[in-house]
Amino acid sequence: MSDLLFRPATELAALVRSGEVTARQLTEASLARIDALDPQVNAFTATDPDRALAAADAIAAGDARPFAGVPIAIKDLFTPIAGWRQSQSSDLFGDFTPEYDAFVVRRIKEAGFVIVGTTAAPELGILPVTEPRRFGPTRNPWDLERTPGGSSGGSGAAVAAGMVPLAHASDGGGSIRIPAACCGLVGLKPSRGRISPGPDLGDSVLSTNGVLTRTVGDTAALLDVLAGYEPGDATWAPPPAEPFAAAAGRDPGRLRVALVTEPPIDAPVDPVCDAAAREAAELLASLGHEVQETPAPWSMPELLPVFTVLWCGNISMTVMFGGMIAGREPTAEDVEPLSWQLYQMGMAQSSTQYLAALTQLQAVARAIVGFWSSHDVVLTPALAQRPVAIGDIDACAADPMAEFAKSGQFTPYTALVNVTGQPAISLPLFHGEDGLPTGVQLIGPPLGEGLLLSLAAQLEAARPWAARRPALAVA
Repeated sequence: MSDLLFRPATELAALVRSGEVTARQLTEASLARIDALDPQVNAFTATDPDRALAAADAIAAGDARPFAGVPIAIKDLFTPIAGWRQSQSSDLFGDFTPEYDAFVVRRIKEAGFVIVGTTAAPELGILPVTEPRRFGPTRNPWDLERTPGGSSGGSGAAVAAGMVPLAHASDGGGSIRIPAACCGLVGLKPSRGRISPGPDLGDSVLSTNGVLTRTVGDTAALLDVLAGYEPGDATWAPPPAEPFAAAAGRDPGRLRVALVTEPPIDAPVDPVCDAAAREAAELLASLGHEVQETPAPWSMPELLPVFTVLWCGNISMTVMFGGMIAGREPTAEDVEPLSWQLYQMGMAQSSTQYLAALTQLQAVARAIVGFWSSHDVVLTPALAQRPVAIGDIDACAADPMAEFAKSGQFTPYTALVNVTGQPAISLPLFHGEDGLPTGVQLIGPPLGEGLLLSLAAQLEAARPWAARRPALAVA
């Protein structure tokens, strides 16, 4: 049964629908793998076997919901689940337990998924590694001394280890694509406004929900479930011309692909990461696409300070929210040093500075998005470094902002797409000689998820990856 958890979620739902396996059997298999592997990986912040099995027992053969009976995990960060602790991986939030579901969780439940647990993130989702003081480091199943990425690191590790076939994730600066690249998974950041952030959160310039999966087909099918307007959304992406699952099943046609290896900020690029992007370019050319290496349209060294203004504002708001939950003013002891530094910086900023940063980033976005008038897709490395060792980026170090700068050196290619609002996908096309996955990133035009999914499925067929498993998962 545990081997089934490596199969696509769409296949698992079909098995439950036909009666070949039961939802309880899949849920028991998921819980058993969590018990066996999570002491080493530390992907989960909470599980609830009784609640999960009760939900599974309510699902019978013939259930027509698209994912009835399939186990899933939800990221423990700004995604309330009724009756589950929402910790934000921070001591400040204690055992805060909301009594309602996020819209994205409601849609997941309505699709028939069985929630088995919540997955770890860095405190407040700040870093691209998952090592919160509250829960300890989450480890990469491919190498337990390495990071699974962040901020959706627990979700990435859980899927890579076969504890669940797929998991919820979110992305405010690369937090879906980074774990996908570190853990050998598919990670799509949808277009801004594609998935509602409600009911707690209003419009976000940077962040969106999504999933981490093993296959392009699962990613497309999940996007069909999660996407769509919810009452009260201030802005939203228009519905696609066809279901995303249908887009993933058709030929993309001949596309104009720009290979760009220069990162938006000054950061050295590991030769393995650079080589992966170039090999992907050769693969795309062999599939009939027009591929051309081009100068970067985003050489903007001032981008990181401006982005940090928004980041500080978001973190300071979250710490204030934690103080409301705690019923007192937050203190430096409540959060990690990096969180406290960003909180103080955010509180020291004026509203004018925040709005000026938004305006600057929109100007940056307009300049960059124009590049897609002459290209259909941009190909980059997913990361600039191999998955870093546990402890290499430390939110509790003496100079927390130096650690924050390190995170930009690790993941310079991802955050820009959060600024522009475009869709982007990380694909695990390759493996390095070190045995670690090596991802590449494809960036689509605004609202271009269908095009990206079609191209990603073509690459998946040409260079399959789903059968690869870390030794820990096989054992």
